[in-house]
Amino acid sequence: MAREDDDIFGAPPRKKTTHEIGQTLDALSVDELAERIELLQAEIARLEAAKAAKQASKAAADLFFKG
Repeated sequence: MAREDDDIFGAPPRKKTTHEIGQTLDALSVDELAERIELLQAEIARLEAAKAAKQASKAAADLFFKG
């Protein structure tokens, strides 16, 4: 049953999805698993971008200090 406040302010905020490496997956639905995969893929992309930026910075520094 919805509370009166829900009509005025909308639905209560949804809990942010987080994932802990190695956690049990038995209780998660297919949709929740898909959400976790999307979350982890986005995090992998973020990590790869940070790694590439650091590698580019290191390569530029190596060129500068070798010259």
